[in-house]
Amino acid sequence: MPGNICAHGHFYSALAVGMSVPYDPPISLPTILERLWWPYDRALREEEVRLAAEVGMVDCIKNGTTTYFDHHSSPNCVDGVLDVIADVVDRAGLRSVLCFEVTDRNGDTRARAGIAENARFVARCHSEMVAEGRVAANFGIHAPMTVSDDTLAECRESVSDDTGFHLHVGEHEYDQIRSTALSGKRSVDRLHQHGMLGEKSIMAHAIHLDAKEVLLLAETGTASSHQARNNMNVGDGIAAIESQLRAGVRVCLGNDGLSPTMWREAEVAYFLQKIAHRDGRRFPGDQLLEVAFRNNAALASLYYPQAPLGVIERGAVADLIMVDYQPATPMTPENIAGHLVFAMNESMITTTIVNGEVLMQDRQLLTVDESEIKARCREAAPAFWARYEDAVPDGPILG
Repeated sequence: MPGNICAHGHFYSALAVGMSVPYDPPISLPTILERLWWPYDRALREEEVRLAAEVGMVDCIKNGTTTYFDHHSSPNCVDGVLDVIADVVDRAGLRSVLCFEVTDRNGDTRARAGIAENARFVARCHSEMVAEGRVAANFGIHAPMTVSDDTLAECRESVSDDTGFHLHVGEHEYDQIRSTALSGKRSVDRLHQHGMLGEKSIMAHAIHLDAKEVLLLAETGTASSHQARNNMNVGDGIAAIESQLRAGVRVCLGNDGLSPTMWREAEVAYFLQKIAHRDGRRFPGDQLLEVAFRNNAALASLYYPQAPLGVIERGAVADLIMVDYQPATPMTPENIAGHLVFAMNESMITTTIVNGEVLMQDRQLLTVDESEIKARCREAAPAFWARYEDAVPDGPILG
């Protein structure tokens, strides 16, 4: 099969597995951000960034995810950090599109540093082949709710018109509330005003959008990325992906930093729409295949135009996985979605190939040492967790 593609994720979240959050359990995205993710990313240093990316390489290769759109944040480790991640990707042999999250929440100096890091890395990827062309770049922004119009304008002006933007949009109602307070406009309208929509741009989550915003995404060819598991975990809401598809939006599939098990992500997305509408006919198999495979491949192909991606044919990019699946019933092009959802799982993936290089053969990792990487991560995690707890505020920071 063609390798799996993740349209939106966070390598840096690897060290959060099993970590406790101080104080009362966070209720919704705003408190989860202020109690978990924002102190977490402030605690990251270069060694943790590298280590988390290495863990990501192991997990992607084992689960047959050959292309990963990463959205990185480490406000106290900015200059050159995308080169650090690119080096890890290069050594592992994976394919990845990288960016740095720009936000105003850590002050003007760090916001300007984030803009500069994105612009520098975009220019680097345009001027040279990074990791034999397997590493590409887009421009990262946190979300409309944490950036001013002046910052958005600086982001737009810092890169060429053909650069894609990658950010969280409408993940929670607060994104719309705060965006309107900052500018008088809803999130997607603001991004459209600043020229940030387009076929290479990714609006992650896209849950709390109105009809006009969905039409703007469709009219500009902008992709939305659906992360069903994380939206359920955080209680964000359920994206109206069927309506977005009907409007002509290229809906893709990401993981938002959870395990890069994209078949599992597809399975959850398939079931979530049915229970949300209490209708087993919703989000049928053909739409699932469109989102998880065709749309993800089409998005990735914009960043790797040298050859077809996401297909098996002569002359296509050799990003492949071998699957030891013995179907108990006939498998045809018409019923493959049923096999994927109800019978297949990532443990059946035996071999992962990227750009013609074998990264895993017969379940043996060839370019990364899982035991060594995971051991170093276990050793580093306690000190990192302590540093994270020191960064957790004891009062609300959202306004």
